[in-house]
This record gives sequence, structure tokens and C-alpha cells, in this order.
Amino acid sequence: EVQLVESGGGLVQAGGSLRLSCKASGFTFADYVIGWFRQAPGKEREGVSVIRNFDGDTYYADSVKGRFTISRDNAENTVYLQMNSLKSEDTAVYYCAANQGGTWYWGQGTQVTVSS
Repeated sequence: EVQLVESGGGLVQAGGSLRLSCKASGFTFADYVIGWFRQAPGKEREGVSVIRNFDGDTYYADSVKGRFTISRDNAENTVYLQMNSLKSEDTAVYYCAANQGGTWYWGQGTQVTVSS
């Protein structure tokens, strides 16, 4: 069974930093593309960042480029999202997801709240 458990969310002041972690189990982590998504109140879920499995290539939404960094540790089955220079508009529930063959598997999410 695919399981993804996020951690590291919390309350931070604008301009601050947080590091989210996503611990995976139940599948061959190195075979999956991993992404971070977020959903703010009243808004649709949006993609934040993705890291590929076979070459480690990364993608970032324009809204977070230069501020967020995604990384993965295949030995620890963990993906990270380092978030710097946080803004109030980054407030959302952040979800980790794993993809193989077009199917996304989701974690339960972790709340990030940025106070201005």
C-alpha cells in the first residue's frame, strides 16, 4: 500500500522559512515522480513543485521559483520542500504526491500558515 506522510508544516511569519518532509512507504520510491501540491481555502489544488525519478530534474510553479527548493533522498524514501521567503499567499495545505504511469497517490497534507 502506497503511503505518504507529510510533516514540517506550521505557523511562520512572512519572510520566514519552513522545510516540509514527505516520508514514503509501500512502493519503490526511486521509480516514482514526486510532487508537492497545495490548496488554499476556497481555491483549487495547484502544483508547486515536482522532481523526476530518473534524472532528478525539477519543476517549479512561477509563484515559488527562486524561493522553494525540492529535493529527494531515495535512500531514505523522503522528499523535501525547502520554502524560503514565505509570503501570506503561500498559506495552504501542502500535499505530497507520488506518480507512476499517470496515477497520483496522495498524502494527507500538512498545514502551512504564513502571517503577515
